[in-house]
Amino acid sequence: MLKEFKAFVMRGNVLDLAVGFIMGGAFGTIVKSLVDDVIMPPIGLALGNVDFSNLFVVLKGGAKAAAPYSTLAEAHAAGAVTLNYGVFINTVITFLIVALAVYLLVRAANRMMPPAAAAPSTKDCPYCRMAIPVGATRCPQCTSDLRAA
Repeated sequence: MLKEFKAFVMRGNVLDLAVGFIMGGAFGTIVKSLVDDVIMPPIGLALGNVDFSNLFVVLKGGAKAAAPYSTLAEAHAAGAVTLNYGVFINTVITFLIVALAVYLLVRAANRMMPPAAAAPSTKDCPYCRMAIPVGATRCPQCTSDLRAA
């Protein structure tokens, strides 16, 4: 059983999947930082000093401190129940950037692939070996009935 497991793990597909999963996680972290630290601050500044990660609605005040809370961390520390729509906006933007990057990667990989071979439009007559259309039922060269072949 150990030998079979080793053969399974060492197959190319499993290793490729593991490497892809690890690289995807690292890429996701980079994109999250890009969104949180590079893209959203200028957008928030343009919209009047809005910090999207601190946009939330208090559903129920905390037991440790009463509302209002100036930051999401403060609300969580107080034990408040919040609806964090700013974090959701950041997550949606992160997803869109990752989806765009994956699309561009797949598109580039598809361009490097050779085009698929077209289906043959002719075949050889089994009697005279002349090229005839694939759907022919009688050979135009030797007049043989191809349905019998």
